[in-house]
Parts: sequence; structure tokens; C-alpha cells
Amino acid sequence: MSKTELIQTALNEISRGTAEIIDMERIEKLVTKFYNEGEHYTVKAGFDPTGADLHLGHTVLLQKLRIFQNHGGRIQLLIGDFTATIGDPTGKSETRKILSRETIMANAQTYQDQVFNVLDASKTDVVFNAKWLEALGAGGMVALTTTFNVARMLERDDFEKRYRGGQSISISEFIYPLLQGYDSVELKSDIEIGGTDQKFNLLMGRHLQRAYNVGKEQAVLMMPILEGLDGVQKMSKSLNNYIGITEEPNDIYAKVLSVSDELMWRYYELLSEKSLEEIGQMREDVANGLLHPKIAKENLALEITARFYNEESAKMAKSEFDNVFKSNQLPTDMDEFEMENDIWVCQALVNANMEPSTSQARRDIKQGAVRIDQEKLLDEKMNLTTGEYILQVGKRKFAKVKVK
Repeated sequence: MSKTELIQTALNEISRGTAEIIDMERIEKLVTKFYNEGEHYTVKAGFDPTGADLHLGHTVLLQKLRIFQNHGGRIQLLIGDFTATIGDPTGKSETRKILSRETIMANAQTYQDQVFNVLDASKTDVVFNAKWLEALGAGGMVALTTTFNVARMLERDDFEKRYRGGQSISISEFIYPLLQGYDSVELKSDIEIGGTDQKFNLLMGRHLQRAYNVGKEQAVLMMPILEGLDGVQKMSKSLNNYIGITEEPNDIYAKVLSVSDELMWRYYELLSEKSLEEIGQMREDVANGLLHPKIAKENLALEITARFYNEESAKMAKSEFDNVFKSNQLPTDMDEFEMENDIWVCQALVNANMEPSTSQARRDIKQGAVRIDQEKLLDEKMNLTTGEYILQVGKRKFAKVKVK
């Protein structure tokens, strides 16, 4: 491949799946300079460690960062240990609760443990914004607030809605976008990436780099928000439509297989490392009947599971899934629980961590979603007497219960 072809391939991969790019010309110059002169450039992505675990929605950004690493980018993985004490107001209808320093740092460590399942650690600089934001001091913070006015801050969609609705907006929330933008001043970032919901904050970086005479204005690349398993709402733990990257291989594999045939292509585009040409060919083969969509989905499930574990684990997850769901066999590995004689079946399901409550267990029994020893359970009042039982909820939850 010639340099020109390499550069074009890189730009195609960088543009792939994006929602919006501001200053693509700058990205082209940076990538071209890398291939012609070997000069690297910096790409910033910020994560506020307000939660402990990452899901596939988070990895949409990580995948894009990995693509930049493949084409000359050095990643500035910014952990917002200072900004997390405020909480990003983006999309929030009320002021967020302040997290303790201990919780933030514990979450930050968990993030670092997880992101290098995707990123190349040798091409990543992990930085914490408390280092410079705490040093900014009262005088620096006041100077920072003079770079932007309240009228423009209220142009931000979520602030405007809360203001018109008479809901509280703290001054600290006004300061948050300024702090995120100031990170780009301190890091002298060439590019910053984030979700479409972060546009206001990402553009603040460009604004402040101008205001502080950094000598450059970062390009901005925005990725779409990944839909969850329901195919409608964004992937979120609170909506229980997520695939966590630390879940067991069997669960990751099964959950990917559960997405719709249409949503599968969106997951391919945003999460797969296959080229656009390969994905396009697969999609064409499915449309022409040369490839069954289930096979395409199985390949995606294998790829994603292997990314966070390994190929052997992914193949074992597929084998387990095929045994249980195709052949109606039981899983080879089930959690085991001991319980007292004459326990109510709904309580047994809760004690086996299969149901969140006895009321939910009763609802699932009424809907035919619960089985005992592979037979559908019809009696929600049943008690389990001495013996061994295989309990099942839905298609993926199994447990072995020994009643003494």
C-alpha cells in the first residue's frame, strides 16, 4: 500500500461510525504528518470515575481511540478525579451528589484495569486532572470563569431546560464545562473525542485553547451513543440493557446473540475491529442469502467475548450456549446453594441470586419463565422439600439447589 493509500485508509477508519467531526482538515494534517514524517499527535478522552464498571457503550470511544493509536495517535486518557467531585451535569435534571475521594480513586483504578483490554498501554498516557486543577487555585479559577458568560452557558440544552423549569443549577455545574475545557489547555491536546451528548464540553476545549493562546485548536470527534440490548434506549446499567465488559464469557456471548438482526450491524460498525469492507461484504452476503444472519451474529459475539477474555474462552462460551439453547441441555457449570427443608420456591429463587425479590419471582412464575428440573413451574406457592433441584429463570439463569 502506498502512503497515500495508507493515509486514506486511516482516515476512513477514523471517520467510521462517527456522528460528527469538527475540523476534519486538522485530523487529516495530523495523520498525514505521521505517515510522512513519523510525528505523533495527541488524542484526549476524559472519563469521570463516577462508577466502577465499564460496559460496551463505553468501549465505543475506546475502540475509536485504539484506531487512532494504530495511525500515530498517542492517547491522553484523562481520569477526572477532580471533576468527578462535581459530577458532569450533561443530561441531568438535577444537581448530582458529591462522591468521596476514596470512591473516586477506587473507581479510577477499576477503569484503568479495564480499559487496557482495548487500548495499547504503551501508546497511552494516563493523566489525572486534579494535578493541575487543584494547583489552579482561587485566582486561576476566577480567571477561568471570565472566559465565558452566563448567557452562553444557558444556551446549553440541559441547562436551558432546567432554568426554564425553575430547577436548581449550582454554580459548580456551570464551572464543570470550563474545567473540562481547561484540561485541553493543560494537555495541549490535538484532538478530543467524546459522545454526542458531550458536544458543549468538547467545544469548550477549542474555545479555551484560543483564550489561553495555546497555539492550536483541538479537532473534535463525536461518537454516537450505543443503543442497549432493547435497541431503543442508550446502553445503561440503570436500564438493565447493558453488556458489562467484566461479565462472564458465557453472559457476554449470550447477550450479544440476543440483539436484533438490525442492531447487529450497528454493533459491528461501532465495536468490531473488522474493516468497513469486510462488514459491507457480510451485510451484502446476508441480504443475498449467502450468509445466515445468525452466523454473522455468532461471529460478532465470538469477537467481542474474545476481546475481553481470549479466543478459547469465547469458543467455550459458544459451545456452552449451543449445548443449552440448541440441545436443551443443562450448563456444565452452575452455582450451588444449600437451603433448609420446606423452603418456599420464590424465596429459594431469591436466595440463589436468580431473582431480586419474591414478588418478581412470582411474576416470572406466572409468565412461565421459571423451570424446575427443566419442567415449567406452575405453582407459585410450592415449597421445596429434601432433595436436589435445578432451578432455571429465563434462558440464561441456572442454579443447583440442595435442600437439607
